[in-house]
Amino acid sequence: MSRFLQMAGLVIGLIGLVLQFAITVPASMAAGRSLLGSIVFYFSFFTILTNVAAVLVHASLLSPTCYAWFPAFARRRMRAGVAVAITLVFIVYSTVLARLWAPEGLFLLCDILLHYVAPLIFVLWWLIAGADGKTRWRDISWWMIYPLAYLVYVLIRAPFAGEVPYPFLDVAKNGAAGVAISALATTALFLGLCVLAVLADHGVARLRK
Repeated sequence: MSRFLQMAGLVIGLIGLVLQFAITVPASMAAGRSLLGSIVFYFSFFTILTNVAAVLVHASLLSPTCYAWFPAFARRRMRAGVAVAITLVFIVYSTVLARLWAPEGLFLLCDILLHYVAPLIFVLWWLIAGADGKTRWRDISWWMIYPLAYLVYVLIRAPFAGEVPYPFLDVAKNGAAGVAISALATTALFLGLCVLAVLADHGVARLRK
């Protein structure tokens, strides 16, 4: 079951990411961005970056070659951290972002693969085989670097690019206070998921014993 979930997560993640790239970049260039700007725009989404990390976790554990290139993604701390981040992707999208637009066609397919299917497969795999009871509370400080660094990047980029990947981070539209509240709420949610991940990791390990 573990290997099946890893293979499924790898294939679905790759399909979703490649297909999303193939349809996003041309649409972005049609909207006036350059090729480089469109590629940067694509990789400016937390969903994309997190799904890339999930694919690298699966690939590094399935392939010795990928492990040689990306050994960090096979480690316990990284596996758990990606499980937390991709759970955040699922929760924020399904509760906040999904109602803001109505994708169709290939955009809808990518939407389902990257926001629902890939996260559920990764978390299920992590609970079945990735969790080993060895996470520590201090790991949370490492996991928090990712969302905080992403938030800093988005806010610094916004004045230069004139855009943000997510509407709740738009200072021009929501005001600094509104963005601060949204950022704090999202960060608090991520922190809560980190705590749950440590508890789940230890709980799963005890059940196995």
